[in-house]
Order: sequence, then C-alpha cells, then structure tokens
Amino acid sequence: MAMSQESAEVVGLKALAWMASNEELLPVFLGSTGASEADLRSGASDPAFLGALLDFIMMDDIWVTGFCDAQGLGYDQPMMARMSLPGGGQVHWT
Repeated sequence: MAMSQESAEVVGLKALAWMASNEELLPVFLGSTGASEADLRSGASDPAFLGALLDFIMMDDIWVTGFCDAQGLGYDQPMMARMSLPGGGQVHWT
C-alpha cells in the first residue's frame, strides 16, 4: 500500500531531525552532498530535499536501522516514504 505524500513528508522530517542530531553522520551527509546547515533548514519544506535525504540514509542498512529504531518506525518506512516523494517512483531499467 502506498504512503500519502503528507505521511512521507512526516517521515522525511523525522529523518531530517535525526540527521541533524547525529554528530557522526551529519558531517558525512553535508560533505558528500555539498549541503550546508542552512540547506537543512530550508530543505525541511522541500519534499524533493527530504526524498534525497532518505536516499542518503538508505545507502547503509546501519543508518536505516539507526534512524528507524530512534524514531520508532518499521524498517520499510523510509523506502515507502521515498517512493511517495518527488523522484521516488520505482526505476524500470528495461
């Protein structure tokens, strides 16, 4: 079942709050994306930014489990949210 965009944005905002409080991972995110702390603040209202943040978190299972455990979410929630945000449709390679 698909997640509504509103619910997906809530998951994205939880991911943003988690990322901002993660002293180990935040510098990795900022360094690899070129984003600044100001971009984090402005990205809170941008569904595409929230989707990109979820893409980043989903690059590593440890990050996914850490985020989901901290927020009380099922491990499938980041992917479900990502699919409901801009650019998150399933890719078909054929």
